Amino acid sequence: MFMLERERIDSTFKKVKGQTANFLTLINLSLGALALLFMINEDLKTGFILIFLAGLFDRFDGMVARKLNIESEFGKQLDSLCDLISFGIAPAFLIYQVVLHQFGVPGMIFTIIFIVCGAIRLARFNITEFTGSFVGVPITVAGCLLATGYLTVNLVPGFFYMFLSIVLSVLMISTISIEKR
Repeated sequence: MFMLERERIDSTFKKVKGQTANFLTLINLSLGALALLFMINEDLKTGFILIFLAGLFDRFDGMVARKLNIESEFGKQLDSLCDLISFGIAPAFLIYQVVLHQFGVPGMIFTIIFIVCGAIRLARFNITEFTGSFVGVPITVAGCLLATGYLTVNLVPGFFYMFLSIVLSVLMISTISIEKR
């Protein structure tokens, strides 16, 4: 009887352990979605903070997966989908709300280009074998850099954010190699 109970506990522990990184990934997604909701309600500062909190959880999910040896194809795909929300859509929407909206349709186009390039970057990452170096700037880095623009909107002319958006977009889909640290 004791052995059966122990096996059931071990089995449950393995299942929970196997989903730990995915749980952290879903917190990343939740923070990105929450950032969008705060931005819709015109609380851009909270949205900005939530994007960076999502970045922390994004950092931890991969570390946990490697540390616990629970990396999976499912986790990789889930991580990319969540990253598109937290570091593609949320930062682009933040900068659109803060400054790019004043440019009308061109501001919308630059916002969409950033999101599209982020999706391309993630799709390319998902179908290639990781060799220790990223090809193109990771969306997490690009999204956090774009979101950081929120802090400088009163210091820099508005058109700078179109330039920043397009440069980060091109860097995400570029073939430059960035070693993972």
